[in-house]
Amino acid sequence: MVVGLINANPTVYEKKERRVRQAPETTDENAAEPIDQLEIFDHIRDIKDPEHPYSLEELNVVTEDSIEINDELSHVRVTFTPTVEHCSMATVIGLCLRVKLMRSLPPRYKVDIRVAPGSHATEKAVNKQLNDKERVAAALENPNLLDIVEECLSPTFA
Repeated sequence: MVVGLINANPTVYEKKERRVRQAPETTDENAAEPIDQLEIFDHIRDIKDPEHPYSLEELNVVTEDSIEINDELSHVRVTFTPTVEHCSMATVIGLCLRVKLMRSLPPRYKVDIRVAPGSHATEKAVNKQLNDKERVAAALENPNLLDIVEECLSPTFA
């Protein structure tokens, strides 16, 4: 069991100013609204880190540039960068990203969550876990892990 934090003093970055989204010109209720990189970033930027009282944006774990979206193919890829290469919370962070997007996006979207290449000691294993439906489902059946995910996803009013 690890005693103490893996990264006790992470670098904290300033949050970017939120940009106002423009409403679509057409208001057809049945039309599919396109989803863009900024919208995905707005969904995930405030997820709290499991070890620190900071958001993933403040720790530079996720950035707007780390998001790829192909709206025509209904595909989203989020590449995140753990604060240290031996981060024990990388799978939890990835699970939080996946759950948030599963809850926020229409079900037609396929979501890939990846650790940035070269940013984690067990990158391949983490990527495999985060993109395996059965492993994700099993993880979300674990009440302790689900509590951690829910805490990370709960809103802050700071």
